[in-house]
Amino acid sequence: MFKKVLIANRGEIACRIIRTLRRMGVKALAVYSEVDEGALHVQMADEAFFLGPAPAQESYLKGAAIIKIAKEQGAEAVHPGYGFLSENSAFATAIQQAGLVFIGPSPKAIAAMGDKLEAKKLAHLARVPCLPGTSTPLTDPQKAQKIAEEIGYPLMIKAAAGGGGKGMRIVKNSDALLGAVKSAMNEAESSFGDSRIFLEKYIEKARHIEIQILADTFGNAIHLGERECSLQRRHQKVIEEAPSPFITLTLREEMTEAALRLVKEVQYHSAGTVEFVVSSDKTFYFLEMNTRLQVEHPTTEMVTGLDLVEEMIRIAAKEPLRYQQKDIHFNGHAIETRIYAEDSARGFLPSIGYLSSYREPSMDSEDVRVDSGVREGDVISPYYDPMLGKLCVYQPDRERASSTLLNALNEFYIRGVSTNISFLSALLHTPLFKKAAFNTATLDELYGNGFAPEMSPDPHIPIGVAAVMSLIQRHLSKADFTVSIDRKPYPVKISLEKDTYLIDKLHIKTDWKPGKVLFNGTFNGKKIALQIDKKGPFTQLSWDGYTAKTLVVSSQIADLITYMPPSQSSETPRLIKAPMPGLIIDIFVKPGDIIKAGQPLVAIEAMKMENALQSACDGIIEAVYIKKGERVNLDQHLIKIE
Repeated sequence: MFKKVLIANRGEIACRIIRTLRRMGVKALAVYSEVDEGALHVQMADEAFFLGPAPAQESYLKGAAIIKIAKEQGAEAVHPGYGFLSENSAFATAIQQAGLVFIGPSPKAIAAMGDKLEAKKLAHLARVPCLPGTSTPLTDPQKAQKIAEEIGYPLMIKAAAGGGGKGMRIVKNSDALLGAVKSAMNEAESSFGDSRIFLEKYIEKARHIEIQILADTFGNAIHLGERECSLQRRHQKVIEEAPSPFITLTLREEMTEAALRLVKEVQYHSAGTVEFVVSSDKTFYFLEMNTRLQVEHPTTEMVTGLDLVEEMIRIAAKEPLRYQQKDIHFNGHAIETRIYAEDSARGFLPSIGYLSSYREPSMDSEDVRVDSGVREGDVISPYYDPMLGKLCVYQPDRERASSTLLNALNEFYIRGVSTNISFLSALLHTPLFKKAAFNTATLDELYGNGFAPEMSPDPHIPIGVAAVMSLIQRHLSKADFTVSIDRKPYPVKISLEKDTYLIDKLHIKTDWKPGKVLFNGTFNGKKIALQIDKKGPFTQLSWDGYTAKTLVVSSQIADLITYMPPSQSSETPRLIKAPMPGLIIDIFVKPGDIIKAGQPLVAIEAMKMENALQSACDGIIEAVYIKKGERVNLDQHLIKIE
């Protein structure tokens, strides 16, 4: 077994690998960029070494510098995590040529599966069903029209050299094709240094199902079941679960057998994931193979009891698989949500800033797991992916797992940057999630313009919390209050009897004390947690994807509140500002252009994503203040509309 392993990554995945290395008694070496000098993965590692400036191209993508550090510091192997250089065959080759071990598959397998067109050829050889589409890369946008007509709409544009949602676009008609091709090529070039794309038939209302596999260098291969990854936004997974609530036992057997055939054809070793798209009639097609650890791997670990990072390390150390297929048992249900620094109300745009508060949910058992790489006080920069971490839960069945996940989200308190926590909480409440009646397009169709928390249809929870908090703060055992919620008054009589607060038929128990940002307690015996924010004289409560602005006052003041005019926003939709620091990669308008609301104006690349800013109103472009290729700062003026 190795004595020292260098982790060529950052953030939560670096921290997650370090935990396994520590348990195995292997020393962990970290690398870091200028902005990551004080990062959690640097603090957790046994040793850490500086790479370069913040941009990934000057730090985490500098393969030669990483290998040099590994050699000089006596590391025997390199674990790439995911993202960055994890699926770079040249990097894996260079590691081997330096006399080190790459903890992952062979460079040949990475290259074959990394080129999506080559991967499709191998899938055909392994008798794995594939989607209709082009067999050669497309480099000329003008040639796309004819090819698209042959395939038929709707179709999907994909980057030949990558995955992870980068360079992917759905096109439903010929009018949108050329712009989508150019945009996909730009993002592919930016993400992978390779602008080649290809076209493939798009299956509407499809599910995204992936099979986790493990294979050693002795020809042994097993599967670890499937994961449901259909809840995606812009092709980026949002919620994943294992097992899939959609897959039948027969279909599972067919898909896992197909995945293992591909593994044998590619002569693959290490952990890997074979991804499939499944139509509503349960016909499945090969999508791609990810030759690395997946972000959503904890769900598989929770239902199988295996540590995939440890298995990867043992395979790389030339150990045979410790398990046969008959040894793998699937128990219970696991769900993972990705916690992103993004503003759901502003079209899920990335959010940057200081983590002024960061409190993970209570983890009294192994049923709740948080994989993160940040702490309170850390800076969320525009240079890297906006994912802060992953919240994973496990229960005997899906319904209980969903309930546990909702409670954990309510307790996950992050301030300083916007997050998608309220969006995730609201999503768990929807009938489509409860019934698992979703597909890969569901989130884009329902939340294409973003998500903003709404007032709960049941005001009893915010009324009860506001009244209990007021009673505690005023050191009273009973009182008459009026709770104003979004300017609507609710008279309340509340009293404390032993350890229970009584409001009509509502019985509340809590240990809340003034100053605590979480209100934990039970409402008529049901566990609940709410997040608390002071907004001037108001107390804003957030829970289950809902929000309420409360104010406890006398009945006379409550009557006056209803006559006060609501505050008006001073923001104008006619001045377009940069919502985050980034790079201007395209400008779609020029002065004098007549535009409509919803029309794309400019595309900014930030946090590894391309974000198109749209007009909120009709008008005429008065001025364009920026140029393509220019870097802009937060709130910098971009475009003015007459």
